[in-house]
Amino acid sequence: MAALILAMIFIAFILQIVLRYVFNWPVGWTTELSLAGWLWLVLWGAAFVLKDDDEIRVDFISGRAGPMGRRVMGVIGAASIIGLFGMSLPASWSYVTFMKVEKSSYLGVRMDFMYSIYIVFAIAVILRSARHLVQLLRGKESEPPDPPTSSSAL
Repeated sequence: MAALILAMIFIAFILQIVLRYVFNWPVGWTTELSLAGWLWLVLWGAAFVLKDDDEIRVDFISGRAGPMGRRVMGVIGAASIIGLFGMSLPASWSYVTFMKVEKSSYLGVRMDFMYSIYIVFAIAVILRSARHLVQLLRGKESEPPDPPTSSSAL
């Protein structure tokens, strides 16, 4: 799915260049398609393609903590993410469903469909964090981060 969306963005981008600079016919639908594709690509990828180990994490403090400290910080972090995304979900749902009255300028796509990927993303983040929280509470500690080496940027 992510590869198809990326291909769609690339084709729309190339088509936009050809139409604008070869045929002197600027069109807006290619920009709109690229922006919608980018939105879906980023949120779809973050929800379903990105693995937990691939996420960028700032671990200045947890990296120096022991196993119990990392577990406690992981529990606090996962619970915070569940709580914050859970609290934002009703308002997000309300906004997305309200946007059914709007359509995109060129393509005529309903904006609730355009933004619906955020709801999917938020639910996926909540479920992923809940899974991580359960693992931490069962005693499965997260791996300590790799220490920086002399060849790293740190």
